[in-house]
Amino acid sequence: MSSSSVYYQWKSFEEDEDRPEKPRGFGVTEMRGPQYTILSQNMLQDVFETVGQFVDGLKFSGGSHSLMPKSFIKEVIDMAHRHDVYVSTGDWAEHLLHKGPTAFKEYVEECKSMGFDTIELNVGSLGVPEETLLRYVRLIKSGGLKVKPQFAVKFNKSDIPIGGHRAFGAYVPPAPRSSEMVEDVNLLINMAERCLEAGADMIMIDADDICKDADSLRADIIAKVIGRLGLEKTMFEASNTKTADWFINHYGPKVNLFVDHSQVTSLECLRGRRNTGKRQASALGSSYFLL
Repeated sequence: MSSSSVYYQWKSFEEDEDRPEKPRGFGVTEMRGPQYTILSQNMLQDVFETVGQFVDGLKFSGGSHSLMPKSFIKEVIDMAHRHDVYVSTGDWAEHLLHKGPTAFKEYVEECKSMGFDTIELNVGSLGVPEETLLRYVRLIKSGGLKVKPQFAVKFNKSDIPIGGHRAFGAYVPPAPRSSEMVEDVNLLINMAERCLEAGADMIMIDADDICKDADSLRADIIAKVIGRLGLEKTMFEASNTKTADWFINHYGPKVNLFVDHSQVTSLECLRGRRNTGKRQASALGSSYFLL
């Protein structure tokens, strides 16, 4: 066995097949950074050194980077870049809105100076008019960074256009804000399409109400989103291992997924299992081995 080959039960990662080298345009695995658990710099280093070839991106989820020393963040970003891993801010930009119109531009400039590659925009949390959202997308792109809007399928009822004006960007008469959240996949897709037209690099689909649990997963919504936006332009949050298994089984190894750091190895085993076409038991338990 060569020193560069890594073997699991059914796949040698020397096999290229349809799994391209980084930077990948599809089959992207984005890993959750510090949020639910504290990942030390040493632990992240261990992840990158052992399975870094399968990690495309690292996201500081939930604005966790805002709680950390800038020196630590810079060291983590530099470490990720040494392993060809891009780094995303996660959803934090909404906390800048009360600081005035120049705060967002300053935030973009600071993210770039820190070494971040991608800024994620949580559309639901931002709660801004559509033209403002598109302006943020263009501002991030003009700043030399990638942008990834994040969408959920539920919207505030007062944000949904009435009558036949269903296109995102159409004039919507101001309406009092309501507390009622309603499902509207067409609005999600229309909004996402406008963001892509404005320069967004990829669309993140939030797990809530769509794909949080495999047993209640909304396959109809996922199929509609992928059908309209394309597999390469969408990333889904696989918040547990069964959900990741479902995505690979239904959409193959080319689907882009956001997972916890503990799922990276098992997800790559699933991608490899689907590539080789062998009917094996799920790799999501304790059945995989690194030799």
